[in-house]
Amino acid sequence: MTIKEAVLKSLDEIQKPIGSFELCDYILSKKYVEFKGKTPHNTVSAHLTDFIYKNDKRVKRVKKQGGNYLYYLSKYEDDVTEISFEQPSKITIKKETYKERDLHILLSTFLKDIENVFSKTIFHEKSYNKESGQVWTNPDMVGVNFLQLKNKTSQEFFKKINQKEAFKIFSYELKREISSDNELKQAYFQAVSNSSWANYGYLVALEFSDDLLDEIERLNQSFGVGIIKLNPNPYQSKVLFPAKYKNLDFKTIDKLCKMNPEFEKFIEHIEKLMGIEERFYRPLEKDFEMFCDSFFKNDSEILNYCKEKNIPFEENSFE
Repeated sequence: MTIKEAVLKSLDEIQKPIGSFELCDYILSKKYVEFKGKTPHNTVSAHLTDFIYKNDKRVKRVKKQGGNYLYYLSKYEDDVTEISFEQPSKITIKKETYKERDLHILLSTFLKDIENVFSKTIFHEKSYNKESGQVWTNPDMVGVNFLQLKNKTSQEFFKKINQKEAFKIFSYELKREISSDNELKQAYFQAVSNSSWANYGYLVALEFSDDLLDEIERLNQSFGVGIIKLNPNPYQSKVLFPAKYKNLDFKTIDKLCKMNPEFEKFIEHIEKLMGIEERFYRPLEKDFEMFCDSFFKNDSEILNYCKEKNIPFEENSFE
């Protein structure tokens, strides 16, 4: 039995609205499916959300006071109307869904706030070479982390004697969700290809199926590309598996600079910041921040953005 089948079977047996955590506990107690990952509750929640946002008529939901949802089978809708929650008719299910690029600002917020990484979206459509053979060359996003030494004198001294260690460059491949082994393999090796030039490469998705975690770990150990589980509240995003360090591939960097003007500008900014005198550093750093992707300042901005872009989220993740 698949997780989706277990969800439907359990809802059919329960015959009343139930929260995702309680539903997961029910599935576990019945031993309908064996979860391979460490977060079965998140997996059940993701499948329930998937029913709603794909407009699957079999499953509906009502909202409790406080913002949490309860889920039920549509064939029991007549019984649900007697419960003192918001009626299903008041719930608007939008058929349109969010785009992959809508996730970029969530990732940039996580990277800046948690990882202290400046990030920049690389627009593939602006590349000079758009041949099919170049599809797995451009990264979705790039990032740089500068060594943070508190004393400016020691920082300048370090850059002069060991400049290559004064910064790290990152490459990110983003996906909305990865739910099958085939999707995982394609996305992972796209990330391997797109990050071959960088110190660190990452595959990022809003949702990974727990069933794939063992294979993700194997791929990470074999090929070194890390995994980031993005959360609609980016402050709760996690690095599931860290990337392995590689030396920069300057031939590929040169190729990317020739192909994409925004990537070239990104490298130019890094070069200027590494070679500038201390008295000119802050103005250039500010200019670099303006060039890089914007990021959210608070939870309210994030919540409004997720609602606007139809990015599925749990209300309690913003409490």
